[in-house]
Amino acid sequence: MKLLQLISGVVLMLIGIALICVPFFVSQPFTFFTLLYGIPLLIIGIFILVNKKEEEIEKIKTQK
Repeated sequence: MKLLQLISGVVLMLIGIALICVPFFVSQPFTFFTLLYGIPLLIIGIFILVNKKEEEIEKIKTQK
């Protein structure tokens, strides 16, 4: 796993978890929007961490 992939995945997951936890501590009208942004960020962060095919380079097939 590349370092940049690890850092970006963990950062997105932490931001997503923080945004999901905000509505439990604050009762304001904007808490719906924190869930709206937090859940996709968490999913994207998990996808970045488990994506192993990003490191592989596709071989180009040439016709002779």
